[in-house]
Amino acid sequence: MSVHENEKSEERRIISRFKNSQGDVTDLIDLPVNCTVEQLTLICNAILQQEENVPYLFFVDDQEIKSTLGDVINADKFNTENVLDIVYQQQAIFRVRAVSRCTSSLPGHAEAVISVNFSPNGRYLASGSGDTTVRFWDINTQTPEFVCKSHTNWVLCIAWSPDSKKLASACKDGKICVWDPTSGKIAGPVLSGHRQWVTGLAWEPYHSNTKCIHLASSSKDGSVRIWDVVRGLTVFSLTAHNKSVTCIKWGGAGLIYTGSQDRTIKVWRAADGVLCRTLEGHAHWVNTLALSTDYVLRTGPFNPGVEYNTNSVESEEIALKRYKDACPDGQERLVSGSDDFTLFLWHPEKQKTPIARLTGHQQLVNDVKFSPDASIIASASFDKSIKLWHGSTGKFIGSLRGHVQAVYVIAWSADSRLLVSGSADSTLKVWNVRNKKIELDLPGHADEVFAVDWSPTGLQVASGGKDKVLKLWAH
Repeated sequence: MSVHENEKSEERRIISRFKNSQGDVTDLIDLPVNCTVEQLTLICNAILQQEENVPYLFFVDDQEIKSTLGDVINADKFNTENVLDIVYQQQAIFRVRAVSRCTSSLPGHAEAVISVNFSPNGRYLASGSGDTTVRFWDINTQTPEFVCKSHTNWVLCIAWSPDSKKLASACKDGKICVWDPTSGKIAGPVLSGHRQWVTGLAWEPYHSNTKCIHLASSSKDGSVRIWDVVRGLTVFSLTAHNKSVTCIKWGGAGLIYTGSQDRTIKVWRAADGVLCRTLEGHAHWVNTLALSTDYVLRTGPFNPGVEYNTNSVESEEIALKRYKDACPDGQERLVSGSDDFTLFLWHPEKQKTPIARLTGHQQLVNDVKFSPDASIIASASFDKSIKLWHGSTGKFIGSLRGHVQAVYVIAWSADSRLLVSGSADSTLKVWNVRNKKIELDLPGHADEVFAVDWSPTGLQVASGGKDKVLKLWAH
């Protein structure tokens, strides 16, 4: 490029405006093409009259501006009548550091560890195993705390209530138990009714009921049950699926979503158990579901680093505000992953037709998760890869490759910058999502890794698998 042309491109300016995810726009502003991210941040803060300098990410047509405005647009195609929308998104207030070492290996389980979960407030850690027990672990001392025995068969799934005061566990015999994490004792009656094993558990969101007394379960027997855990009763039994129900989500708008081996996803009204609609499109079993609001529904009134009194009216308002903030267009999105190698992105509250069909995996999709800020979907597959997709459009972003066997499970860091994956190759890997590279390789397990969770506080990752050992990882 000649000096003359270089000067000309630096002089070129574009009429622009800043726009947020809700669609609110600022006044028009005249920007040079070589405007940097730092300059955009200063200008955006000034226009929005922020008291402190807030860090933002900027996008044009879903493409992130990483250095200058000119990198993502063809300036030649713009004339003075065009207006360029620059979408701004606030960066996470706190940053999670990549876990880099195993701080402790916790033996105790006598069979494979099938599930591990941190509580929403980040204070407790629980695991479920093929040895029929649920175990609670002391995060501070990294030692075993309680061994809970009531199940008579493999514990297949566990789920924390959004107030962190109860943990539900379900087993291969179809029984569901609710535990008190402070004592390790069973809290209420055993929930019996399913004729075959329970495949998934989902609590009613905190902003819908702060008492956390309703739990939904899906089962291989083809039914979905909504329970009152205090009275130990089935409130509704939902039976429209004609094959095993594989996964369940309780959304923030009063809807329950279930995926099944009958290839459909059903949308139920939680208040009365009415079937609202059936989402069709998958050619094989639906294995996994994720909601764009999963992170805020999981953590309810708890925000990392902020203490709340969860008995107050204020905490319900906090949980509701966090939910509404996570639904900028007024509704949550659902993504489904299947044995047919594809994913579908849905607006399940209103539409039966998918927003997008996500193709590219070469084998079945085993796990799918929205990032906490809902901007990215990550999917894990038996094809040894993890794929990243745009959270609103489903557009393909890139592949994360490095595992040498099937990827079973993935978990996001609370700031949406990092992803951890567990694989049949016995390793965990931490990925930097922005540059799509491995940040850290974490060997240490002696066999396949079945379960991974990243604490909502961002400080620790827990993993478990076929080697019967629970491992904690930190920076």
